[in-house]
Amino acid sequence: MKQIIMLIFIIFTISNSYAYEFKLNKKDYEYINNSSKKKFIENRLGKYQTLKEKVIDYELIRKLSHVNSFINKIFSKQDIDSKSSLDHWATPKEFLLQGHGDCEDYAISKYFTLLELNIPKEKLYFGVVKVKGSTTAHMVLMYLENKNSTPLVLDNLSFRVIPLTKRKKLIPKFAFNEIDAYKFTKERFTQKVKVNWGKEDKWNKLLKRVYKLKE
Repeated sequence: MKQIIMLIFIIFTISNSYAYEFKLNKKDYEYINNSSKKKFIENRLGKYQTLKEKVIDYELIRKLSHVNSFINKIFSKQDIDSKSSLDHWATPKEFLLQGHGDCEDYAISKYFTLLELNIPKEKLYFGVVKVKGSTTAHMVLMYLENKNSTPLVLDNLSFRVIPLTKRKKLIPKFAFNEIDAYKFTKERFTQKVKVNWGKEDKWNKLLKRVYKLKE
């Protein structure tokens, strides 16, 4: 993921009361029908729906693992081209229709998929981390039973959903969701913080697109 801006100020403007539902509209169907990869898209969407129906009543760890594995099978691709210096945070629908993305796109799709599968958004956080040996920031999705518990990590770099303490190469920076943001360690969340997204608040722009709110 191209630079994720570090900590300081912004208030999350999107209410945590909005419900999420993955739903295609007329424009989406036109995109699919006009695509040279129509069969691949339809197959991917069909499998995605089957996944959600299959795992809806699974116990927590199986539900997390199945969602992580399914989303990870979508091909990775940096979404920055030579004409742009900014990366695009895709909604789950954009990600599944296009069939590729980078780390935040994987994490975002897992987050909203798990919301549909009745995982409370209070227990799901995007974790901004540093991967040892890498020069750029990386994003994962974390499941947190409570603020004093060790996060479980859903990562496009791994098919295993395991505690953050076992991911030795991940260095915690900060975590956020629709409700709040925290500094965190491998063991637990620590200090509540606010996030400075810089010139472009990709997070709240994404939420407005997901929940179909006016910019």
